[in-house]
Amino acid sequence: VQLVESGGGLVQPGGSLRISCAASGFTFSSYDMSWHRQAPGKERELVAVITSPGGYTNYADSVKGRFTISRDNAKNTVYLQMNSLKDEDTAVYYCNAKRSTFGRQYNYWGQGTQVTVSS
Repeated sequence: VQLVESGGGLVQPGGSLRISCAASGFTFSSYDMSWHRQAPGKERELVAVITSPGGYTNYADSVKGRFTISRDNAKNTVYLQMNSLKDEDTAVYYCNAKRSTFGRQYNYWGQGTQVTVSS
């Protein structure tokens, strides 16, 4: 199982960035996918989630209206489009895949990609 994040980097406040997470080794379309982030000295927090099936989305209040999560099941990839970025969005962003079935829970994490918002 692999989750590989990419697309992080340095962006100015007010700018945009799209990060991606490429999945392999499991049935991507059967898993709820989410993005989490962890800033220095803070706990990891949920940013956005997209379910499967259905593709329903939910967001942390701090990013609602600015971030959009999406998935491409044909490419086994989940995306996070981040607009109107703020300094406080600076963090390592992690991809997560989760599924519960027949009493068992499957939970996978990527290694993270750094997003830095600074002028």
